[in-house]
Amino acid sequence: MKVKKTYFFLSLIFALISILISCTKNEIEISESVLNLPSTPYDYTTINLPAHLTTNVLIGVGQNAAIDNDNTPISNPTTNNGATLGRVLFYDKKLSINNTISCASCHKQENGFSDNTKFSLGFSGGSTRRHSMSLINARWYKRGRFFWDERAATLEEQVLMPFQDPVEMGMTLTNVVDAVRSQTFYSDLFLSAFGTNEINSDRIAKALAQFVRSIVSVSSKYDAGRQTVNIPTTNFSNFTQSENNGKQLFFLPKSLGGLSCVGCHSTEAFINPDAGATNNGLDLTSTTDLGVFEAIPNPNFLGTFKVPSLKNIELSAPYMHDGRFNTLEQVVEHYNSGVQNHPNLNSSLKDASGQPQRLNLTAQQKTDLVNFLKTLTDNNLTTDVKFSNPFR
Repeated sequence: MKVKKTYFFLSLIFALISILISCTKNEIEISESVLNLPSTPYDYTTINLPAHLTTNVLIGVGQNAAIDNDNTPISNPTTNNGATLGRVLFYDKKLSINNTISCASCHKQENGFSDNTKFSLGFSGGSTRRHSMSLINARWYKRGRFFWDERAATLEEQVLMPFQDPVEMGMTLTNVVDAVRSQTFYSDLFLSAFGTNEINSDRIAKALAQFVRSIVSVSSKYDAGRQTVNIPTTNFSNFTQSENNGKQLFFLPKSLGGLSCVGCHSTEAFINPDAGATNNGLDLTSTTDLGVFEAIPNPNFLGTFKVPSLKNIELSAPYMHDGRFNTLEQVVEHYNSGVQNHPNLNSSLKDASGQPQRLNLTAQQKTDLVNFLKTLTDNNLTTDVKFSNPFR
């Protein structure tokens, strides 16, 4: 009887072990099969650029967006297979020290590839120092520098930094390469992207940069209306009166009743190719965050920050490098009445006497400007599957 009981318990233990092994095996198989990619790669290279992004009618306020400002290096042209690999890397949480954070954790597709929190959370719950900058139209910035303080000289350099950040992802480049090599599906992806299945940090950087550069906006309500007229200050038939009024305020110089917003958000990709980083009067002095000066210690850069594209600005709240404004209404009010006289304040934000501007906008003008900014929303970018999480 005792022998039978012993046999029964041993059989039960072996059965449980078999189940556990089977479950573990199934979990591995499931984890390796959740990568959902099409048999033919999505098209990341064909962008139907509207004429207003390839020509410049905004005399005196910058170049055209797509031709003169493309920062794609000759050594890393975007390909469909390269961007596909970059997409997988962008969403892969196994590239953080505890498998909890990916690039997409802080750059969410539904939030204009920004974050809906003031500061993003890293792998151990720590907060990032600055608000997550939108990645939209990152390709169209000829100066090529990245982050709010422009500390990365190229996009290829930038994409590797979050992996190594002690708050964000907590890895070393060796850790990252090892994590990529440990996942079997990557071998074929690298082979397709680069011709061999060699995995290294340089190729990881190039693939990620290709994916980010493919995230460009050409399909907003503004883009649709703009294609029906010759110059942006002409009323758009698809705009409401309020949206057209806000557009006039944005584009026209102050001498003609506008606000000259286009001076800092120039080109019709709404980037800042000429002036680069700037100070917009958020604070009277710079103390805890010195901006670009931290990376480039020139006094002219003290308190200046990179100007991101305004495309999908409606979706990327909160705003500014420190996320201090929760709404577009608050942003507009800052430029209306809150600009501070910082030593490096952009000259376009000063009045004729050299003091910070006070625009004295009416309530309707503020509403009009906000309504215009919302026409820059490109919902294609928030729903297009080729930019979405492939681990589903």
